[in-house]
Parts: sequence; structure tokens; C-alpha cells
Amino acid sequence: MALHSTAFGCFTGSVSSYPTNSSNNFSLTYSTIKLPSFVSLPRLNFKVKAFSGDGVSETKESSLVVCFGEMLIDFVPTINGLALAEAPAFKKAPGGAPANVAVGIARLGGSSAFIGKVGEDEFGYMLADILKENNVNSDGMRFDPGARTALAFVTLRSDGEREFMFYRNPSADMLLQEAELDLDLIRKAKIFHYGSISLITEPCKSSHIAAAKAAKDAGVVLSYDPNLRLPLWPSAEKAREGILSIWETADIIKISEEEISFLTKGEDPNNDEVVRKLFHPNLKLLLVTDGPDGCRYYTKDFSGKVQGLKVDAVDTTGAGDAFVAGTLSQLAVDLSLLEKEEQLRDALRFANACGALTVMERGAIPALPTREAVLNAIFKSVS
Repeated sequence: MALHSTAFGCFTGSVSSYPTNSSNNFSLTYSTIKLPSFVSLPRLNFKVKAFSGDGVSETKESSLVVCFGEMLIDFVPTINGLALAEAPAFKKAPGGAPANVAVGIARLGGSSAFIGKVGEDEFGYMLADILKENNVNSDGMRFDPGARTALAFVTLRSDGEREFMFYRNPSADMLLQEAELDLDLIRKAKIFHYGSISLITEPCKSSHIAAAKAAKDAGVVLSYDPNLRLPLWPSAEKAREGILSIWETADIIKISEEEISFLTKGEDPNNDEVVRKLFHPNLKLLLVTDGPDGCRYYTKDFSGKVQGLKVDAVDTTGAGDAFVAGTLSQLAVDLSLLEKEEQLRDALRFANACGALTVMERGAIPALPTREAVLNAIFKSVS
């Protein structure tokens, strides 16, 4: 099988100079390698600042990240580089971007919950069990007796990149109703994370908007990964319109180069001026994943780039979600990272290492790394 060398942000050069004088920072030294603060943060609950809907800081006792949207089954071919009809076999893998992020955070030792709907079928029960096995709060998960759990068949090119064929006609995730939302769970969160697929059809669209409003009103930080899947939208224009319809409510947005080109109608995603067009006045952090080149970050006060770690990519499914999980797991503990560039860069290096490990295995959730695995990869990269 041909393997593709892919880069994701990780530690490069000497790391002994990362700041360790903050009261919220910890430092671990192994041999001559000193790692920055975030790698030793335990799973805990203490008072840190959260941003309310009007941008005013307030105290919030929680490190919970609630992820809203779809959970489904990905069928990934066992051999890369073949069309779906030519694939001899498929590996069944749980997925769905918001669910991937929830599991990713829990694997890293964070606190997460998932809100969404699956079918009252064997796949739906299997997905619910996977959340529980990974210590994800599933109190907000609902089962639909009249619709099936969504399926997606994924074509893997020889370089590990993907194409999708979805089975949702309609699937249960599209049928989540506003009355089924666990609003108490949403209001307890530090961060509320979602994508755009839940905006495509009713009643899930109205449920998404109501959930995000409840979170915003409660002072919860809103995190948005559009996760563009054009085949699911009626048209490209409807997709662009839908994705941008909730753009200015988000506090944190993660996008890919492909999504920048799509949203700007073909402009250069590597041009900072183009990216800045997507930076709205209330946005606290805009993240751009650059695949082999790591990631870029933009705030009101600073911007920069985090370089990558070379790995052999088998399947890129879930890499962006692992990146988001790595980022949000750090921000949920300390939102002040949004205002401290060096500490934010540390967190993004960790997040990109999460993405790098994920592309080395097939499927999304099965490939999401533990904190121990990420730290081992970091040690190897700097030793």
C-alpha cells in the first residue's frame, strides 16, 4: 500500500524555553526535554474565565465540552486507491465529526458530552455504547424508532484523502427535535461545539439554532467547525449560505484550506488577507488546518503558524476532529490561552500531534489518540 508523508503541527527544535512562570503552568522534565504547561494538566474542575455572549468575562465552574450534531457509521475500505465498487471489503468505524470530537476530548482526559440522535437499531445502540466506553456523557443522546442510524461509505485515495457516499434518507440525526434537547446539559458546558451538517434540514436545523442560543445565553463559548460535505447540501450556494448563516455567533472557528476557498468563492486560502475576511468582530480565535503544513491561527491581536510532524498517512478521516479535540481539551481548562500567544502555540502543537496520530490508522473514533500516546509522540519528535 502506498503511504503518504503528511505533516501535522508538533514540537520542533528546542523546547526548553517554553514559559513556566505562570501560576497555571506546570513543567515536566524528562532527561533534557522540558515540555510546556498544558501536557501535565490533570482532569479537574476549577474556576476559570468564560466569555459570555456579549464578550464580557465571567467565572464558570466547568471544563465540560458539549458536542452537538451527527454520529454515524463510516465504512472505510481495507485497501486504498480503489473506487467504492472495487473495494473488496470495508472496515466498520464509528464516526460523525461532533461525536469524534467528544470522544477525542475524553480520550485526552477531558470532560465531554454528546447531543444528537441515532436510530433505534443495532448501529445506534453500538454508537451509544462506544460513547459510554470512552467516558463521554450521553445523557443528551436520543433514539428514533422510525429512522435508521446514518451510514457513510468512504473512498480512500492512495494518499489517504477521502471521498464520501452518504446514506441518509432521512437518517435519525436529521430528525432531532427542539423538545428533545437537554438544555441543562448545554448550559453546564464551558464550550459548546458543533458543525454545519445539522443545519441542512428540519427539524434538526431549528434544534441546532435553539441549542446554540441556549449555550450563548448561558455564557458558554461557541466552537464551530463547518466540516463541509457538499454532497449532503442541495447545492453549493445553499451550503455556502447555510455555513455562513451562523458564522458570526461563534467564538472559535476551525476551517480547512478547502473551506476557505469555498467560502470566499475561489480566493487563495494561503493569503492572510483572504483569511482575515472571515474573521468577524466577535471572533476570539480562527484556526486554519493546512494538512501537510500544520496549522495557522488568527486572533484580534496576533497570528502565526505551527509547523508539522511527518507521519505516514493511512486514512485522514477524523484528523481535523482530533485537532479540534486537542485544542478544545486545553481551552476548556484555561480559556485565557486565547489571549496568550506562546501558551496558545503550545496547545496547538499538542492538538496537531493529535491529528498526526489519527491519520496513521483507519477510521475516525478508533484512531483517536490517548494523552499518553500524544505525549509519547511528542517525546520522540524532540529526542
